[in-house]
Amino acid sequence: MRSTQSAVATVEVRLALRCLLHFCPDRWPLEMFWDAAGTDNAIGRAQGCTAAFNGIVRQLRIAGAVPDGDGS
Repeated sequence: MRSTQSAVATVEVRLALRCLLHFCPDRWPLEMFWDAAGTDNAIGRAQGCTAAFNGIVRQLRIAGAVPDGDGS
């Protein structure tokens, strides 16, 4: 995971998060990802990005934008 090596608060990540706004009624995971992506602490950055990513995936599944992945 790139976030364990350096900050990932890039223009590309910001654009990707902005594209997800339509599918995520709760903005907290998007904001959490962006905040974590820019931190200097490698462990905190990796953990924050992972937690926020899981929240984003959950919202995308609820919105029907991605399959559940449970095989059904």
